[in-house]
Amino acid sequence: MDILIIAGLIIAGFLLFIIEVFLIPGISIAGIVSACCLLYANYFAFSTLGTIPGLITLAVSAIGVIGITIWFMRSKTVDKLSLKKSIDYRPEPLQGLNLKTGDKGIALTRLALIGNAEFNGKIIEVRSSDGFIDEKCVIEIDRILDGVVMVRKVALS
Repeated sequence: MDILIIAGLIIAGFLLFIIEVFLIPGISIAGIVSACCLLYANYFAFSTLGTIPGLITLAVSAIGVIGITIWFMRSKTVDKLSLKKSIDYRPEPLQGLNLKTGDKGIALTRLALIGNAEFNGKIIEVRSSDGFIDEKCVIEIDRILDGVVMVRKVALS
């Protein structure tokens, strides 16, 4: 009768481990109960049957868990769960604005190196290339580098 209890606990532990690995990835109730079943089967084998049957139960449990893990790794389940696409999108915030060097606009906020400005009726984020610029000042585009608009204050003549 003791051997049937141990075999039942080991089979239940393996089934729950399979459920944990294949159906519910992550640490869930199935994984915790699987570990408890396998640990109790080993404890029960050592305490009731002795050392040799306990070591056999421990070996069967370890080989079973390792075998299920290898089976999982060799199956296509990992490939089905893995992400195959890479993100190659780069946002182009200046697309369609037709901005070029020398365009004039107005600083809407104080440009403490970075702020907002209006060019051709569109509000964009700009960076000052020559220090602080107060709001409502006339500015012009100095250069455009990698989607960043560099501006400078227009000298009044």
